Amino acid sequence: MSTLQIGPDSSGQTVYLKDGRVVPELDRDAQQVIACPRATIAPGRVNGHTHLYSGLGPFGIPAPEPPPENFVQRLQRLWWKLDVSLDAHTLRAGARYYVAQALLKGCTSLVDHHESPNFIRGSLDVLGNACTELGMRALLCYGATDRNRGTEEGNAGLKECERFIEKNFDPRIKGLVGLHASFTVSDETMRRAGEMCRALNTGLHIHVAEDGADVVDAQERGYSGPVERLLAMEAIQPGSLLIHGVHLSAEQVELASKRGCWFTQNPRSNANNQVGYPSGLSASERVALGTDGFPADMVEEAKALHRIGGEEGDDPAVLDARVEGSRRLIAEMFSSPADPFEEGALGDWIVLNGTRVQYVVVDGEVVVRDGQLVAAEMEQIEEEAARVAPLLWERMARL
Repeated sequence: MSTLQIGPDSSGQTVYLKDGRVVPELDRDAQQVIACPRATIAPGRVNGHTHLYSGLGPFGIPAPEPPPENFVQRLQRLWWKLDVSLDAHTLRAGARYYVAQALLKGCTSLVDHHESPNFIRGSLDVLGNACTELGMRALLCYGATDRNRGTEEGNAGLKECERFIEKNFDPRIKGLVGLHASFTVSDETMRRAGEMCRALNTGLHIHVAEDGADVVDAQERGYSGPVERLLAMEAIQPGSLLIHGVHLSAEQVELASKRGCWFTQNPRSNANNQVGYPSGLSASERVALGTDGFPADMVEEAKALHRIGGEEGDDPAVLDARVEGSRRLIAEMFSSPADPFEEGALGDWIVLNGTRVQYVVVDGEVVVRDGQLVAAEMEQIEEEAARVAPLLWERMARL
């Protein structure tokens, strides 16, 4: 049994944790106490969708050549060159750097969508190890795709999801079944993903309608749109995550939401890729906030959400709910009450000294103390990432 008391803080608030969950009080003195009389206690921040494989990006990622003229060309000339160039070494370095930075920004949970077509089996273990080593809670999946080697590649990606889920890697880590963007996946692979979701009692994590190309692809296959295609293939189950939804109508969003699906909005990424704004997401209350590979600074992401959403006419209260939606998503996935103060809620908390993240607690364990990682040195993680990144850029240049 482990116990932790956080507070009282500057408002007199105190949180008690026992075996990684919130309790109303402790029957004896806590084994650990975080005294924070001049600080503020807050629930941990959540990144509802990201890509750990892009973690080396800040270390000089090369610009795509020739400059892309549309979103699909950006994928082909940059991100798909990066993911096929990854191996265990470069993936580990990038993932550790991303996770470390996320924790230092007060992010206690992240939802990752991974691709490394030339390093599939065992890739989720690399990501899982990076998270458990540093103390991050996570939902992980491999985004299976047929885009390089057909259904053989798609099956390998799905098998990696299955292997990882059945392994029960760590109590703080859960696996989902993943598909890349639906326009890179055959009906056969999509149908098989749905079968796997039902067999493993888990959800699907997939990019949907980030760009208009996804809609065109679904229509060319004979479906009204990508959501209708997913439903026809019986690929989405309750708890599935549909990412972006930029080019979905309100009716399509409502259709998936009624099936128990979540959506994740990624405002900085969508603006950067110039793909549009997901106005249709207003039809669902099951919307989370993610960064889609941008750094896991959820304060900055929330600012971008309100800035861009305000320009698009979205209700500020609805946008606030999407920040809270990320916490509700994680609570649902880990069978926890949605209210972070309720008994049995996840023991994921931060202590803020002004805007500075002073302490981070995940599952009742202190993983950041006085603004520093507990399990590793940030300087060493950054040095390793800077040393490894040029190897990745060299491989990309040869493609």
